[in-house]
Order: sequence, then C-alpha cells, then structure tokens
Amino acid sequence: MSRRKQTGPGGGRGKRADVGYGRPPPEHQFKPGQSGNKHGRPKGSKNEATIINEILDRKISIRDNGKARKITVLEGILTKAADDALKGKDKAAAFLLNRRQQVESSEQPAAPQLDNDDRKVLDFYNAQLYEKFKKQGDPK
Repeated sequence: MSRRKQTGPGGGRGKRADVGYGRPPPEHQFKPGQSGNKHGRPKGSKNEATIINEILDRKISIRDNGKARKITVLEGILTKAADDALKGKDKAAAFLLNRRQQVESSEQPAAPQLDNDDRKVLDFYNAQLYEKFKKQGDPK
C-alpha cells in the first residue's frame, strides 16, 4: 500500500500534515459549546421511561389506620391491588401473583442447562485439573 507524503504548510501541494480523515482543519471544527446537530434533542427533555419512573417514584400522603404516612405511587398502586385482591377480585390477585413471580425470577439468575456433550467436556477437564493439582501437591 503506497502512502502519499504529506507536506507542511507552504510546501508541496498545499496539504497540511495535521489535517486528514477524522482531523478537520481548525476553521471547520466545532467551537466549544457548539453542536453538530443544532435541532437535536433539547437539553432537559426526558424519554418515556424517565417520565414513568419519576411518576411512580413520586411520594404521596395516605391515611393508614388513622395515621398519615408517605408512600410512592407504585407502592400505592400495589397496595390498592392487594386490597382489591383481598376483597375477592380475581384480576387483582392474578396481577399481584404474576408480578411477584416476575420479580423473583428476574432476581435469581437461571442455572445454565448443559447437554451431555458439554457435561462430558467439563468432566474431562475437571479430571485433568484434579490430576494436575494432585501431582503438584505430592512433594517428590
């Protein structure tokens, strides 16, 4: 692969050594505080996930057995669903039980399932390691 010789300012074909792919000349570089996408996402705008999390994490005041306390909106929704489930509403009970199952399954990583070939390879490797460390442990 041949490379062209780049010359400095005032020499050769007018090429500058500090300019090339990914290195535009200083007069064409973005100035500090200037964006390449002037009409892009405005600062401070939020996506849907951020808005939902802010709404569900907002604190509200409730009365529980005559005492005022503050809980999150999410806790309030789940408490209301639990109350409805206790009143015999099957959909509320199913919702809560499904959510509990989803939360518990996401907290515990699933154990990987190995097929017979993988199991044989692991057993062979374990046997080799056992023999290696057994030999290292014997002072001879």
